[in-house]
Amino acid sequence: MGAFLDKPKTDKFLENGEGNGIRYGVASMQGWRMEMEDAHMAKTNLGETLKDWSYFAVFDGHAGAYVSAHCAEHLLGTIMATEEFHEDVMKAIHKGFLELDNKMRGLPEMTSGQDKSGSTAICAFISPRTIYIANCGDSRAMLCRDGAPIFSTQDHKPGLPTERDRIVKAGGSVMIQRVNGSLAVSRALGDFEYKNVKGMGPCEQLVSPEPEIFVREKDDMADEFLVLACDGIWDVMSNEDLCAYIHNRLCVTDNLQEVTSQVIDTCLYKGSRDNMSIVLIAFPGAPTPTPEAVMAEKELDATIERHVKETVEQSEDRTFYQIYRNLMSINIDGLPPGGGLASKRTLIEQIFKELCPDHAETVSESWDVYF
Repeated sequence: MGAFLDKPKTDKFLENGEGNGIRYGVASMQGWRMEMEDAHMAKTNLGETLKDWSYFAVFDGHAGAYVSAHCAEHLLGTIMATEEFHEDVMKAIHKGFLELDNKMRGLPEMTSGQDKSGSTAICAFISPRTIYIANCGDSRAMLCRDGAPIFSTQDHKPGLPTERDRIVKAGGSVMIQRVNGSLAVSRALGDFEYKNVKGMGPCEQLVSPEPEIFVREKDDMADEFLVLACDGIWDVMSNEDLCAYIHNRLCVTDNLQEVTSQVIDTCLYKGSRDNMSIVLIAFPGAPTPTPEAVMAEKELDATIERHVKETVEQSEDRTFYQIYRNLMSINIDGLPPGGGLASKRTLIEQIFKELCPDHAETVSESWDVYF
């Protein structure tokens, strides 16, 4: 769970789509981790009488990718198959999480002890009038309006008083902010080695599969966008930072896939060492590109290019590490809020390679400049 590569794997999975009056973009990257354990699901038509419903989810696996992949494939169907789904969506979501967790326990990979993985889950059902959000673990949902977060889920960490109380009652302990000194989340699907206390129900175990469910009425003209992301994103960007950054990017481009790709890159350059996955759902009230914002972006890029050239000319050490370090000491106006210089690292790298082709290999040797 804690092993890292010598250099990050930066290939991305990118996806986008639209339907039911909303648009979405998806991006994910393995990053520094030895394995890609994240999974996701995006669907804008739930079929038959629910064609105007949409579903999005991010699953952050740990100790392997099996549970996260299984949840991405089966959680939606398990929730929709409950008797409660057409009567009480909140009850259906709650029941679906617990049923899926119970079914997974009986899978051969689990009963044999071959697989001990687990996964957080953050998902959203979006109906014509309502948004249902369910959270289990430390992935997070955030709803933004006017460039600021107006709602976010709470991460389920062992140190939270209610989570700690449950863990202790189940005979466990919280050490170094982890369940029994090992697991960093207090709720998750899978992780069955933490769910074997006899005489206690599934929601009373050291690790609970119970989702925390929230309901919000949609305001299509005021709500801008909803973000679902794993902790690889939130480790390096606060709610306010990410909301401001995405708002700023949407004023420059309407390509949501490109926006999510930029978020992933920025988080990597801000120092995220985890797998990273993000789903961005844009509502009709989301910002759209303006000539003023596009022009400001071009002027910012030109300013950065000028600073890079000046820094290269003035530097005896022309490694990318040193050039970037020097740029960090310059106050550059107009950098994207929440993203800062890290959000322009790709541009800086491109300019540097053109100016210093003999030192181009130093770009790949400079990861520690960000941390």
